[in-house]
Amino acid sequence: MEQADVVILGGGAAGLFCAGEAAARGLKVVVLEHAARAGEKIRISGGGRCNFTNLATARDRFLSENPRFCASALAGFAARDFVDMVDRAGIAWHEKTMGQLFCDGKATQIIDMLLQRMGEADLRLRTAVTGVSRGQAGFVVDSSAGQIAARQVVVATGGKSIPKMGATGIAYDIAAQFGLRVVETRPGLVPLTFAEQDLDLCRPLAGIAVDAEIAHGGGRFRDALLFTHRGLSGPVILQISSYWQPGDDLVIDLAPGVDMTARLKEWRGQGGRVAVATVLARDLPERLAHALAAEVGLADARLADQNNKTLDRLGARVNRWRLRPVGSEGYRTAEVTLGGIDTRDLDARTMQARDVPGLFFIGECVDVTGWLGGYNFQWAWASAYAAGRAFQTDA
Repeated sequence: MEQADVVILGGGAAGLFCAGEAAARGLKVVVLEHAARAGEKIRISGGGRCNFTNLATARDRFLSENPRFCASALAGFAARDFVDMVDRAGIAWHEKTMGQLFCDGKATQIIDMLLQRMGEADLRLRTAVTGVSRGQAGFVVDSSAGQIAARQVVVATGGKSIPKMGATGIAYDIAAQFGLRVVETRPGLVPLTFAEQDLDLCRPLAGIAVDAEIAHGGGRFRDALLFTHRGLSGPVILQISSYWQPGDDLVIDLAPGVDMTARLKEWRGQGGRVAVATVLARDLPERLAHALAAEVGLADARLADQNNKTLDRLGARVNRWRLRPVGSEGYRTAEVTLGGIDTRDLDARTMQARDVPGLFFIGECVDVTGWLGGYNFQWAWASAYAAGRAFQTDA
């Protein structure tokens, strides 16, 4: 049977990074990836430019049953540490908003950097993992290419998001097999879907984006909201989707920083001959302004003709739009998976299973999920670094 010091299951962001750490320590490393190419989520991220980290990374930007768990790994390998690696590789990058860092060129530059960093590690593509069991000196990994005995196994297979790219729940199966608990999983950073009465407004406005703010379930975000044929999307919706639970209402401010009721009454006091929709369009996209005015029966109405009750209702519709999603688009379009391997069963400093020495879980399969904007990649790098530094190197 083939022997290795470390077998890493999964050739995504966390798996590739971890392989580099292990190889740098002189270990014999085998990486098993069932896809035809490694790092596929890296390749498609950030519109093909990879939002590879966020300078504002802190543990309060992550969701978990144990919010403190991620702090140790994130402190051990910070965003600046990864930026230093990118700089040494000669990859040009730029900062967009809120600390988000992107490649100037293609995301494949990050993949190439990680592959080069792996050194002598053996990456085996189109190789499916079919099982992991105890062995005489550690573990035996069964794969479509045969068995490998290893002292240490790292599960870096990701979560369930984007199944068309090969995502599976194998990490959770392996965890359960070895007695680890799994926090219930659900799609995160995902567009939400809505009932027909809400879609009646959204569909005609498909393609329009507006600055919006949503606070819900402990999260508060202000970013772009996008109207689509299926409902609402855009960064602010993706962010709040990780905090939303089925049955919850959302309250959306379509004009954050503007008291629309006061604005309407102020304009009415200045003469009010202008159309209601025209005043709304000072702070909203024109098509959205006309749609909202029509929705409350003021399509062609003049501001001067409206009483306080009507303006209060319209202002609330802009600043406190309440609606109830009926669901989400699911793992098909989710950027991440919420939940996963229960952190109570992992050592926060090493990512090793507390009761199964030599078995590690890193990246998305763990119950640590970041906000949109490079946080989940930083968790991949940090958790992989923590595991890589903990591998045994003695015979």
